[in-house]
Amino acid sequence: MNFLPDDWQDALLLGRVDLGEGPTPILVNKGEVIDVSRTAPTVSAFLNGWNGEVPKGKALGAISDLQLKPHWEGDRRLLAPVDLQCVKAAGVTFAVSAVERVIEERARGDAGKAMEIRASLKERVGADIRSVKPGSAEAAKLKAALIADGVWSQYLEVAIGPDAEVFTKCPPLAAVGWGAEIGIRSDSTWNNPEPEVAIVCDGKGREVGATLGNDVNLRDFEGRSALLLGKAKDNNASTSLGPFIRLFDAGFTMDDVRGAVVELTIEGPDNYRLEGRSTMAEISRDPSELCRQALSEHQYPDGFCLFLGTLFAPTQDRDEPGRGFTHKVGDVVKVSTPRLGMLENKVVFSKNAPPWSFGIGALMTNLAGRGLLTA
Repeated sequence: MNFLPDDWQDALLLGRVDLGEGPTPILVNKGEVIDVSRTAPTVSAFLNGWNGEVPKGKALGAISDLQLKPHWEGDRRLLAPVDLQCVKAAGVTFAVSAVERVIEERARGDAGKAMEIRASLKERVGADIRSVKPGSAEAAKLKAALIADGVWSQYLEVAIGPDAEVFTKCPPLAAVGWGAEIGIRSDSTWNNPEPEVAIVCDGKGREVGATLGNDVNLRDFEGRSALLLGKAKDNNASTSLGPFIRLFDAGFTMDDVRGAVVELTIEGPDNYRLEGRSTMAEISRDPSELCRQALSEHQYPDGFCLFLGTLFAPTQDRDEPGRGFTHKVGDVVKVSTPRLGMLENKVVFSKNAPPWSFGIGALMTNLAGRGLLTA
């Protein structure tokens, strides 16, 4: 129960669970679980029809009755709370992360060179980009000055330019949920979690709720070339979301997202511990603006989920001095904020994580076999 929001008894929480038949959308209302699959067989369909009224469904008892456990402790766990939605991500939305992306680029993905570059860039560039609004006349003047100083970067373009970086993080149904293993590539030597808030929009682009996410990043791959972003970001089990989508209502709104503080804890098998936080108030672009840019000249009929970015880029040394942080297999990663709960995952190599074998075709076959699809 430690994964629930602090005020879970007042929250409307939408998620997915497999109790033996297959993926099932559930709504948690005042702590009571409702199987809503007869109303909407997918979370996407539920949100496309969401009007703020709690639908009828099969009562499954209290959330504690489900006896959910992380995968490494049992088999009954939450699935990622999205299904047919496209999972998108906005990058370089905080000044700190912008500087770290520039460091990766200049170090060419070599963690050993990062400390020296960080010292030379952080004070100047970090202070300057915090002071301007992306896309403004002041941002354009800063760009010209940084180009003249020889410190311009493609990452600074998306940090302070008019266009946000919005990319596809993973295909529909590929994300893992609370209590699942989360994957890093076995050939990566410099990587980290990215604790974030993600906004969920329906097929019309309405912002309907928020959840927590871990947008795992391979810093060595992306640092070698931005064209390796796909390999840095989209690998087996490299996207985690959950535990639930908290639906927006009178008691929880986008302003709660704007004011959220996201905590991160990493506990390693080597007794290593790292703590950090992201303060959403420091984001350079408003969450609604990022959703708007994701929708610009594109449609998502099944909805989409958008990671909002993180200011957390760990620099605390783990092994060798000056090489900063990188994951080890067995790390337990916890991402939390009081009104969204806590997302917990354990790090494994992507090639050793449970393979992604349940795609859209398998889901449709499963739902048809359960009599949940109607013409």
